[in-house]
Amino acid sequence: MMTRLVAACLLMASCVTIHAIGVTGAIRRLRGSATTVQGFWPGVRLLIFVAVWMVLLHLSEISVWASAYWWNAALPDFSTSLYFSAVTYTTTGYGDVVLPTGWRLDGGVEALTGILMCGWSTGFFFAIVNRLYEPRPRALSS
Repeated sequence: MMTRLVAACLLMASCVTIHAIGVTGAIRRLRGSATTVQGFWPGVRLLIFVAVWMVLLHLSEISVWASAYWWNAALPDFSTSLYFSAVTYTTTGYGDVVLPTGWRLDGGVEALTGILMCGWSTGFFFAIVNRLYEPRPRALSS
């Protein structure tokens, strides 16, 4: 059980690393954008970019978990592993595919990781929206 917990924590650390790299990359790409975007459609395009980028990060993290399940034969094939991982990471939890008994702790850690990473994405998205719509100082007229 301790081995599985350590392995799950390493997978979680991989997800945190992917997310940190992805969010840092987005910050560098967007630096100043949220304060210079003016108009409705440019703002919408910025938010779509951020949303798509966050979803791609989550899909990458789901793939890391799926790869671990498949590589270690916890699930029969990669397609099933990817499906199970997506359902678990998002905490949808259909229950139609389950891990073997020795792997169930991994599923719980994956769900907790998904909650944390989705929360991080939500916070990042909120910060962008907040910057996009914060009141701008008006120029003083003489």
